[in-house]
Amino acid sequence: MSSPTARIGFASRKHYCAYGALCLLWGSTWIAVRVLVHDVPPFRAAAIRFVLASAILGIAALALKLPFPRSTREWRNQIILGLTMMTIPYCAVFWAEQHINASLTALLFASFPLVVAIWNPLLTGETVPRRALFSIVVGLGGMAMLFFQGVPYSRVGRLSAVAVLVGVVSAAWATVFAKRDASATSPLVSTGIQMAVAAVLTMAVSLTLERGQQSHWTDASFCMLLLLAVLGSAVAFSLYYWLLRDIAAYQLGTIDLVVPLVATTEGALLLRESIPPLMIAAMVVVLGAVLVVIRSESPEQITSFSGRLET
Repeated sequence: MSSPTARIGFASRKHYCAYGALCLLWGSTWIAVRVLVHDVPPFRAAAIRFVLASAILGIAALALKLPFPRSTREWRNQIILGLTMMTIPYCAVFWAEQHINASLTALLFASFPLVVAIWNPLLTGETVPRRALFSIVVGLGGMAMLFFQGVPYSRVGRLSAVAVLVGVVSAAWATVFAKRDASATSPLVSTGIQMAVAAVLTMAVSLTLERGQQSHWTDASFCMLLLLAVLGSAVAFSLYYWLLRDIAAYQLGTIDLVVPLVATTEGALLLRESIPPLMIAAMVVVLGAVLVVIRSESPEQITSFSGRLET
């Protein structure tokens, strides 16, 4: 088991391959979600996704004879992550993508490494570079520009953007928490348990809020569901938790630097979604700020959130 503060980094070709695969997989899921929620109520769609993914992972774990958590604390941690890593972020995204396009959703999620950089010292005590703190402020300015220029002027459009940002905060907290307290469980088993928890919670939300709403399954929505359940969930999160054992939490968060580029390109090409110039400018500001946060980790000069310099 890696210590919570260990930072091995990209030590092998396997790390780079897994990182690249995650960028491609999650870059493609935004458009898949938008297609799916066009035909199926959002919480119901998310619940079915989690049911399929958890079933696949459960069968794989049993076939491989992987150990399940043995202590009450390990089970508690997995349940917490099922809520904060899976249920809250994905319910927020599935609901929001009824009202805002896939490109904007992915761009909002590009703030993920910034939020991880904030949670990291609060949960682990690890310091954050001073240059990174400045970049967080710059990135939040870019997010404000994006929020007021890229979101529809309707109330539901703005609420959708807020919902996505709530999902970002939840997932960022969960990433740091998982790095600190939940790395002892097999990534495949951990992902399966969390998705089973999310399936139960999301189905309860669907039964409460979406009763009477009809699903209109098409070949496209069925294919998108399979893509999301198998590749976007079962495979992707198993890779993510495997990488999290060796990679610092906010370093791994840079995946969300690449994801908006993939999602924006796919949205423009496949769904003919417009990309206003101000949205592009906001994207550059946010991604540039996040890049500085990730690259500014320096052994020579580190600053904590209290402002104390450490050399």
